[in-house]
Amino acid sequence: MTAEQLLEEVVGRFLASYSGPGVVGVSGGADSVALLRALVAAGRSVTAAHVHHGLRGAEADADEEFVRGLCQRLGVRYEGRRVEVSAWGRNVEAAGRRARYAFFAEVAQRTGAQWVAVAHTADDQAETILHRLIRGTGLSGLRGMAAERALALPGGGTVPLVRPLLTVRRQQVREYLRHLGQEYREDSSNRNLAYTRNRIRHEVMPLLESFNPRVVEALCRLGEQAAEADEVLARLSQDLLTHAERPRAGDKVVLDAEVLQSAPPLIQRGALRSLWQREGWPLEDMDYTAWHKVTELCNRSEGAWDFPAGVHLRRHGRVVLLWRES
Repeated sequence: MTAEQLLEEVVGRFLASYSGPGVVGVSGGADSVALLRALVAAGRSVTAAHVHHGLRGAEADADEEFVRGLCQRLGVRYEGRRVEVSAWGRNVEAAGRRARYAFFAEVAQRTGAQWVAVAHTADDQAETILHRLIRGTGLSGLRGMAAERALALPGGGTVPLVRPLLTVRRQQVREYLRHLGQEYREDSSNRNLAYTRNRIRHEVMPLLESFNPRVVEALCRLGEQAAEADEVLARLSQDLLTHAERPRAGDKVVLDAEVLQSAPPLIQRGALRSLWQREGWPLEDMDYTAWHKVTELCNRSEGAWDFPAGVHLRRHGRVVLLWRES
């Protein structure tokens, strides 16, 4: 099987269960250009969405022109937007990601798309898992990127965000483009070692591959196993929360402490994290130490603690009270 056949088969098989038109994010880089070409080869109706982040001057302008021109040659609808990344947050990478997905969702809603595809590869997955591990992730972070997740639409509802290339290696993508004679753009910021992800890509991964040439596959398998374990944990945690919760006392969530104590600390933390998410309480500052403190208080006969973003916990006899100041 040629590189062309392999990649197009992977994309076609992945998207076989997704009907209707779609949106594909196209930066102009190798991965997204390859995904666009594979979708066109499969006869899928797509709109290419490109975001100009306003960060690389003439280089970004050239990326924009390249993607627009490619879409014209392929007969694909093009949607582009220029954004001010600083308006989306102080962390450039995270802000750019939020801006892109918000635009993809807007294009999907406007065009009636049934799915949105982005071009993350197996190498991206391995780097993401390693990045999270270095920062100190829990089990859920080891899952890496999901092959599908819900993307919120600006008018309400969701659309599937899918990653058809998540099992494909970066080198296979480039072989596919060489086979087609297809050019693509190189983002110079991907070589900037000031970004942790770039150091992982250019320094850490090559070092790990010197120990295990198949380390990308190993990290991706770890992600799959973590996803399976996390799904079991999520079910057990939700069951615990359901059995522990009592009628609210005004604005306070009331939990039965004895029911909570019947489960291992890992399941307790999962139940309380589910509660945080359900209530819309911020999770950003809730690190492992904070979650450990939550379960420690739940297992005492008395105690109190104030958590980030105005969330309070009080243990009174047989119940645990939690609430957030408005």
